[in-house]
Amino acid sequence: MLTFTQSYNPLHSAVLSTALAALPIVTLFYLLAVRRTPAPLAGLAAAGMAIAAAVLACGMPARLALLAFANGAAFGLLPIGWLVFSAMLFFNLTVETGQFELVKQSVANLTADRRLQALLIAFSFGACLEGAAGFGTPVAICAALMVGLGFPPLTAAVLCLIGNTAPVAFGGIGIPILTLAKITDLPKEALSAVAGQQLSFVSLIIPLWLVRSMATTAETLEVWPAILVCGGSFAACQGLWSNFVGPELTDIIAGVGSMVVLVLFLRVWQPRRVWRYEADGEATRPETGASRAAVMRAWAPFAFLSIMVFTWGLPGVKSALDGAHLGPLHASSDIHVPWLDKAVSRTVPVVAQPTPEPAVFRLNLLSAAGTSILVAFLLSALWLRASRQAMGRTLRRTLWQMRYPIPTIMAVLGLGFVTRYSGMDATLGLAFTHTGPLYPFFAPLLGWLGVFLTGSDTSSNALFGSLQKITAHQLGLPPVLICTANSTGGVMGKMIDAQSITVATAATDTVGTEGDIFRRVVWQSVALAIIMGLIVMFQAYCWPGLVPPS
Repeated sequence: MLTFTQSYNPLHSAVLSTALAALPIVTLFYLLAVRRTPAPLAGLAAAGMAIAAAVLACGMPARLALLAFANGAAFGLLPIGWLVFSAMLFFNLTVETGQFELVKQSVANLTADRRLQALLIAFSFGACLEGAAGFGTPVAICAALMVGLGFPPLTAAVLCLIGNTAPVAFGGIGIPILTLAKITDLPKEALSAVAGQQLSFVSLIIPLWLVRSMATTAETLEVWPAILVCGGSFAACQGLWSNFVGPELTDIIAGVGSMVVLVLFLRVWQPRRVWRYEADGEATRPETGASRAAVMRAWAPFAFLSIMVFTWGLPGVKSALDGAHLGPLHASSDIHVPWLDKAVSRTVPVVAQPTPEPAVFRLNLLSAAGTSILVAFLLSALWLRASRQAMGRTLRRTLWQMRYPIPTIMAVLGLGFVTRYSGMDATLGLAFTHTGPLYPFFAPLLGWLGVFLTGSDTSSNALFGSLQKITAHQLGLPPVLICTANSTGGVMGKMIDAQSITVATAATDTVGTEGDIFRRVVWQSVALAIIMGLIVMFQAYCWPGLVPPS
């Protein structure tokens, strides 16, 4: 059997090896942001660069590098591509049947102010979806919803990417924290508590950050009471639940709590001036003539969506779906990638001892988050009595919209898997471990890098969790604090990973603007990661008593 042991300094120079490891990522965003190359071609070119670097410089056998790319591309198709396709199919149905017009009008009745709509949808509602499903669900659904409400597509994509930060560590029923606990053998309760402490502060400022990214400082201050209510209620729920209950339902509780409190607040308070985009025209309270029953009927598909996504995320339901049988076939099966599974070994200092890297593709179409959205789509079609013609037009439109995004997602996920199996991701990560007493500041940046590379806080925790624990012990720092920082710093990289950006362009029908979106969010992502680094430094050296024992 052909095997490969990763080398984290293949060029025998830390500087040159780090530069080599960064080359595929730099290539991707140079092509997207500078050359404005179509996203599928840019993704394939960067993946080709990664394969060449892995084979020629890192010594990885070509067959293993190609299999790693294929494994990543398959993951990009399922579950990520399947989720985005189902989300757009659902949204297009509400538009095709005319129900989305009533949804728009009912939101405008609550508030016509674009700043407040962004808080409700991009932050609070997005957090609910993140808590239930993760994997790009909030960006796909919320970005499409905001475009339908009249937000400029590029702006809607950016706002949803910014909003989908603070909730990510507790996304998918707490999967990132649960994975981190498993990888590091640290108590999930302690990790959850520290993550809640760190992210509660960030949750207070993300709504402010969100509004400021779309309006001037003066226009942002006009709605400071709503920003405070939205962020404060979310932070309170997030901090209390994560510290005293656990990570599993933190986002859902915080998102629902924030949404309910903000809606109630807006019934008694509105800004003196309604802020809208110039293209919107003058804001007027819509006179729909629609009955309350008609409005509730229009919102029913989104209720189906929330219920199905939440239900699918429950561990018991997921296990039952995975254990179901579809005739002679099992609903879920783990496919050990031939010739790649356990053929690659990570070694010290990334792990305590040489460890074969599994390569398992999970074929779980029934329990995938995209399937929950498909079920919501079918229930909505029945509820709205959609005709066959309407269903056909919805399907054709969605297939046409997905012709570029899904190949792009497959290409960038393939790129990410090549960097992972070749060890180039660890080479980049190890650069942060040589910072000595400043490591608490850089530990979140390592998580940020992990999410940037993999597109997932869960994957980043699996990738760097062990390295964070080893480094914490070597430097005499609390392992719980440093390992948690990997996850809480990682969430700030969620807005710039290629997977999230391509999902956002797919949802807003702006494929080809990936570079424009990256330029608008990259410095915001870096700034938020720096803030998280300062928070962790403060906990490490100024208030270590906050960190529970491991």
